[in-house]
Amino acid sequence: MKKHNIYALIAAIIGALDSLYLAWIKLSHNETLCAPGLGDCFTVNTSRYAELFGIPIALFGLAAYLAIIAILLFESRIDFLKENGTLALFGIGLVGVLYSAYLSYLEEFVLHAWCPYCILSAVVITIVFIVSIIRLKKEGI
Repeated sequence: MKKHNIYALIAAIIGALDSLYLAWIKLSHNETLCAPGLGDCFTVNTSRYAELFGIPIALFGLAAYLAIIAILLFESRIDFLKENGTLALFGIGLVGVLYSAYLSYLEEFVLHAWCPYCILSAVVITIVFIVSIIRLKKEGI
């Protein structure tokens, strides 16, 4: 596996664990999300923006990170991913970065509260997106 793909894989694993934790907190209605002074995760995770169609957005994030992991691990073995893995990774990364930017806007200007776990996810998906651009350039797409 190429070095930049390893970075994306590590980032996606971190993102999946982060999203899994946020989903667990959301679904269990747990208030102990952030250590004091590290943010206001409870406000962010209980806001109306923390769900999409009644589903916690952390579950959408988890699905995206698991798809990224699957692409990176199986693209050398599955014909469909051999042909489309780079574009799929770019698409997931692009949507993830745009949605993370939207959520960050909401945190700053609507909720006036920040969740460090959400920031971590935004950083992680940005890393995946950068790797996807590198892959596009290397493959001449």
